[in-house]
Amino acid sequence: MITEARPAGVLAPDLLNSMDAYWRAANYLSVGQLYLYDNPLLKRPLELSDVKPLIVGHWGTTPGQNFIYVHLNRVIKKYDLDVFYVAGPGHGGPALVGNTYLEGSYSEVYPDVSQDEAGMKKLFTQFSFPGGISSHVAPTTPGSIHEGGELGYSLSHSFGAALDNPDLVVACVVGDGEAETGPLATAWQSTKFLNPVSDGAVLPILHLNGYKISNPTILARIPGEELEQFLRGCGWEPVLVSGDVPEVMHQLMAAALDTAVERIKEIQEHARSTGDATRPRWPMVVLRSPKGWTGPKTVGGLQVEGTFRSHQVPLLVDAEHPGHVAQLETWMRSYRPNELFDQDGALVPELAALAPVGDRRMGANPHTNGGALLRDLRMPDFRLHAVDVTAPGAVEAQDTLVLGSFLRDVTALNERQRNFRLFGPDETLSNFLGAVFEVTGRQWMGSTLPGDEFLAPSGRVLDSMLSEHQCEGWLEGYLLTGRHGVFNCYEAFIHIVDSMFNQHAKWLKVTKALPWRRDIASLNYLLTSHVWQQDHNGFTHQDPGFLDHVANKKADVVRVYLPPDANTLLSVMDHCLRSRNYVNVVVAGKRAMPQWLSMEDAVTHCTEGAGIWQWASNDQGAEPDVVLACAGDTPTLEVLGAVSILREHLPELKVRVVNVVDLMKLQPETVHPHGLSDADYDSLFTRDKHIIFAFHGYPWLIHRLTYARTNRNLHVRGYNEEGTITTAFDMRVQNRLDRFHLVMDVIDRVPQIGARGDYLKQQMQDKLVEHNRYIDIHGQDLPEIRDWTWSVAP
Repeated sequence: MITEARPAGVLAPDLLNSMDAYWRAANYLSVGQLYLYDNPLLKRPLELSDVKPLIVGHWGTTPGQNFIYVHLNRVIKKYDLDVFYVAGPGHGGPALVGNTYLEGSYSEVYPDVSQDEAGMKKLFTQFSFPGGISSHVAPTTPGSIHEGGELGYSLSHSFGAALDNPDLVVACVVGDGEAETGPLATAWQSTKFLNPVSDGAVLPILHLNGYKISNPTILARIPGEELEQFLRGCGWEPVLVSGDVPEVMHQLMAAALDTAVERIKEIQEHARSTGDATRPRWPMVVLRSPKGWTGPKTVGGLQVEGTFRSHQVPLLVDAEHPGHVAQLETWMRSYRPNELFDQDGALVPELAALAPVGDRRMGANPHTNGGALLRDLRMPDFRLHAVDVTAPGAVEAQDTLVLGSFLRDVTALNERQRNFRLFGPDETLSNFLGAVFEVTGRQWMGSTLPGDEFLAPSGRVLDSMLSEHQCEGWLEGYLLTGRHGVFNCYEAFIHIVDSMFNQHAKWLKVTKALPWRRDIASLNYLLTSHVWQQDHNGFTHQDPGFLDHVANKKADVVRVYLPPDANTLLSVMDHCLRSRNYVNVVVAGKRAMPQWLSMEDAVTHCTEGAGIWQWASNDQGAEPDVVLACAGDTPTLEVLGAVSILREHLPELKVRVVNVVDLMKLQPETVHPHGLSDADYDSLFTRDKHIIFAFHGYPWLIHRLTYARTNRNLHVRGYNEEGTITTAFDMRVQNRLDRFHLVMDVIDRVPQIGARGDYLKQQMQDKLVEHNRYIDIHGQDLPEIRDWTWSVAP
């Protein structure tokens, strides 16, 4: 069975009574936030007009979280700990807002929510009220790094925060409903990556209150022995606190937290004094308490406390339930607010003294406003890693292989600062970024065997867990506490973290409007092994749709880059690693591809974001007959392949080639900060010529980004859900992105070509037939495709 905490008289009677009173104060504030519009101190009998017209919020998890917060305050003071609180249970906002208000950190950030009667009224009124704050723990909540609106990510965020923070303890409250999500269920394994010498500690507190919205929770209903086996099997040493009698529960919780803190200190002191980084069994607490604890026992003859009925608002108070006004008042007065707050509404001094002071308050912990701790990366000169491009297409290189050496140098330069990490789900080598292992290892606390590669107790790479969820969560926690990083992933499977990206983007959007939140380092995605390089893995590995998903978010948050070669990739990644408060998505290939731009030209092109490639165009001094545009390494290759055919067979045709690196350049400047003005867009794409646009992703994204432009003659070719295990070029043929189809598109759109175009179109159709026959027989692409090089004279 799980070890049960014993009430050993940890708390002297006076301290126990004071902590219980503090807990009552937090519960009182929580109920007030849910219900009250006026009369915050109940100085007069409660009336229906004192109650909000629309009551929205969640009570069930709140009293348990208030209980935990009070007890964490005690151990912070007793042991002088650096701790902050991650609230995993959904919609526990009243608890964190109320506790930060009691400790004073909330009023410091929001002076109008003062620690008096007027401020308490403001605190109550703003909760789940138009123009106010949300019902969950949001960016607006001091001391928070975790958006509580979606469940599953609290524990991975906590581990990310603990990395490279050796003095930090992250208290992570895990709801038993949240524990049923895939990301959280996997996050228990994160102990295999936490180094007791150089990292901090995560203290999970699994809150078993038994119910979700209307169903029981799994972990609360399995036998205690089975729960212990599960948690111990994940590497934890659980201590159980169980009951519903406050006096007993306070003693149990105090004993459990003392045990946990002293065990953490013992683990760290041993590891740091001996250098022994052997993976320990870390302590955790299992708190079993009633859902809706201290709330209404019954409502309308039905049990509420200890059931799913307490999950949201346990008591409807409106014109249709007039009797509930008195029941609400009885509930609130049960906390004896006259003992907790003075006549002016301030917490009485003997209770206020229980909270830590200064930065030791969890609502004021500097790590929770990570931008305040952020230090710039020491950056190498990316130009030193340039591919020597003597002429467009003259050499080939593997773009991410080149990038790997740059990331190696970033890693080495920041080793002493310990503020940069590379994350990925076992794909660092597959994505050809293995140069980083020349200067660091994969952090891994599990056992090792002969033949293992690059595993070490301490390393700057976290890629030994095949979970996109954990990589994303770790990185987000790392960034939110003031560090830098990159997440490299196969393009098709980044969708696994779509929802996590959503929440982080929303976090950034909200924090931009909060002047007290300091800017953090950008969330950088490097998506490789992309759709056009997954011919060997087939249809399951082919999906560029993350770009569409990202483009839905606020323009002042998201950036999307499609560098066509290694030098542009280096320039883009240097920019992304220096940026703040964005989500940067960079898509790059890993196979050998022609290199188009010298480093000098690449920097210029990336700075502009989109431009005419004059060396590939022949419309200088005249209006183009057609514009061939491209975004992405493979579309660029095929556009230039099409241009070479057109220049050979239709030399009189005026062709303009436009390459787009920064996808958001396509939007108007009124929509996105990077967007082109209408005049600049027209100068690239013309106002009326046909545009054949070869795009890396789904074609309709380009139409979405450009729908407001004057030129409606846009024809986009991209991925159309056609693919299988085939050749690289056949992938393009199946999706009509290949050079032969692009040439035919031009002929169809430019009728003045005449008969010469008709004959060239027939040749292209013949080539497609030849291609299909050849790959069926030989299993590889035509020699003229495999051996093609750009050799068109300017």
